[in-house]
Amino acid sequence: MIVTDDSWYVVRNTPSVTGFIGTGITPTPISKEEIESLQKRIKIEEPKYKIDVIINDPIKIADGPFKNFEGKILEIDETRGRIKVSISVFGRETPMELDFLQIKKI
Repeated sequence: MIVTDDSWYVVRNTPSVTGFIGTGITPTPISKEEIESLQKRIKIEEPKYKIDVIINDPIKIADGPFKNFEGKILEIDETRGRIKVSISVFGRETPMELDFLQIKKI
């Protein structure tokens, strides 16, 4: 953020912010070492999702509004833990995105 009189006024008058950034006239920037220290602390590995299905596998939806519908897998996104499936709704193939936990392999 570029600190101007107007931007500093907005920050200063936002509730619960002044205690966080300090009470002085202008904000004090943190050093590069402080930034690196904070980044090291918050480095947490994201959980990996493990599922034993592949594209075109038949599945059954186990949870949600389309429970007990059957379909096939179109795409797998392991980083987000999501699967795109195709199910038949009113005679039409409809793609939908589900969580890994919402499906069962048939």
